[in-house]
Amino acid sequence: MSTTPALADLRARFLEYRQLGERALERLGDEDFFRSLDWESNSPALLVKHVAGNLRSRFTDFLSTDGDKPDRRRDLEFQREPEDTRESLMAAWQTGWARLTESLNGLGEGDLARQVSIRGEPYSVENALHRSLAHTAYHVGQIVLLAKHYSAGGWSSLSIPRGASEPFTKEIRDKFSGA
Repeated sequence: MSTTPALADLRARFLEYRQLGERALERLGDEDFFRSLDWESNSPALLVKHVAGNLRSRFTDFLSTDGDKPDRRRDLEFQREPEDTRESLMAAWQTGWARLTESLNGLGEGDLARQVSIRGEPYSVENALHRSLAHTAYHVGQIVLLAKHYSAGGWSSLSIPRGASEPFTKEIRDKFSGA
């Protein structure tokens, strides 16, 4: 695995969002995993299905094939099918993240300026990675919001708890200032 500061940062950011999403999903019972706020909203399960499908499609043969694979059925990612169980959707999530990790680990500094395509539209590898990170973060944020909403007041923060910003900031500043 070749590493550059840009690739190391992208790996770290993707991992942070994966872990954030998984920690939120762990707090959901099966009923809430499949529950949506209304008929137009996605459940956490459908968000998992969509992120999984997106990552699998984008990062299978990342450098050599279009990121929108012919076998991807994006519209079905937003519909619950009879075979969609929590286990099957989480297995798809793991597969999508594995494809991303394999692709990131196979990249070197020279690859960042290479061209890839998504639906025929050209992107530099670096731009495609940032695009995917933003997309993934967007949906992980939705998962966290739904998990928090469904906790009915029993939520404990996955990041900086309310009222704890100042001590957290001091701790980080001290850590990086050598104090």
